Amino acid sequence: MPAGPPRDTYTHGHPDVVVRSHAARTAENSCGYLLAHLHPGTSLLDVGCGPGSITVDLAARVAPGRVRGVEVVAGPLERARAEAAARGVTVEFAVDDGYALSEPDGSWDVVHAHQVLQHVSDPVAVLRELRRVTRPGGLVAVRDADYAGFHWWPHDPRLDRWLELYRAVARGNDAEPDAGRRLLGWAHAAGFTEVTPSASTWCYATPAERAAWGGMWADRIHTGVGRMAVERGLAEVSELDAISQAWREWAAHPDGWFVIPHGELLCRP
Repeated sequence: MPAGPPRDTYTHGHPDVVVRSHAARTAENSCGYLLAHLHPGTSLLDVGCGPGSITVDLAARVAPGRVRGVEVVAGPLERARAEAAARGVTVEFAVDDGYALSEPDGSWDVVHAHQVLQHVSDPVAVLRELRRVTRPGGLVAVRDADYAGFHWWPHDPRLDRWLELYRAVARGNDAEPDAGRRLLGWAHAAGFTEVTPSASTWCYATPAERAAWGGMWADRIHTGVGRMAVERGLAEVSELDAISQAWREWAAHPDGWFVIPHGELLCRP
């Protein structure tokens, strides 16, 4: 029998602290490069939709176009459905596999994937699948962070260690944390010839932004990535405690600043 799709390990996992942080993402702060290409009536598939905050924003923009959000596990979709209901926006949510989507060829105007390709072992295969389900003349839109480009101030060696551990754990999961810079090459390998690349950042520097980002990672280091680091002998629990404290100190520092670069692509099938 032929082998099925890869069984990837999601480095972050889906604990509540992760799902809550993903729910803070919006169309404006996470896919501005795509928005000018959306119009009422556009059909849109959001692959790796998580708790659906971006999906619902996009659905409001393209209504009455059909919108479907899919995720590889069911857990985050409960929150996604609640978000859509609270905002009175019609969205279908379902479990599906980015390597083998349950969609006919050429069935969507826009196929969107935010922070997905960095977590899969074969991003080129996923891009081919996104291309397959996009209609001729449509768009595949992808955006991913690039961990090697993360920068922050003040300097703290404990946060250097956080980044080192994250990248080691992600690569141990056959994923590529420095995905942003690789998107264009992956798209070419997937057969796209008409590609518009761009880049944008997230920046956390106000007191509220630092409290949200630093507080989130202070808790999050003890979940997915930290748990895997300990299980694989890459770190001790005491080291995770020190990293957590570093995040809290960074968040409280009046000069705290953190920037995350992203690669972005608009691809025509």
